[in-house]
Amino acid sequence: MRWLECRVPPPLVGLLCALLMYGLHGWLPQAVMPLPAALAWPLVALGLLLDGSAVLSFLRLRTTVNPLRPQNSSALVVSGFYRISRNPMYLGMLCLLLAWALWLGNWLSVLGPLLFVLWISRFQIAPEERALAAHFGDGYRAYCQRVRRWL
Repeated sequence: MRWLECRVPPPLVGLLCALLMYGLHGWLPQAVMPLPAALAWPLVALGLLLDGSAVLSFLRLRTTVNPLRPQNSSALVVSGFYRISRNPMYLGMLCLLLAWALWLGNWLSVLGPLLFVLWISRFQIAPEERALAAHFGDGYRAYCQRVRRWL
């Protein structure tokens, strides 16, 4: 399964999960979630804030934002939201998927964010962490000791 590592762009994984959620919503519309869809908007705002600020942090340090080539990183980003999460971009995508689940209002929709976390953790984050540890050494390992993977 290593051949799948860092092969599928995370935004595409998120989009596929969102489409799966929509399909599940249409397939079993009776699995209604008793939460108001308006609760989705704060998650949308948080997701966009996390994603946008993380990308800006990468651009400020002039390092790659390409998740398919973590070995091309030229700087270790540890400021901003990277002080509380090693993966704020993926956390932002997760917030957007959770918002979509709330908007759809279907319990089965929660499978999308779960699938996203499982896929990204195994096929994106784990190989990224290996590449960054090889590239940045003790500095990256110390950062991993201080900051959690998700939250």
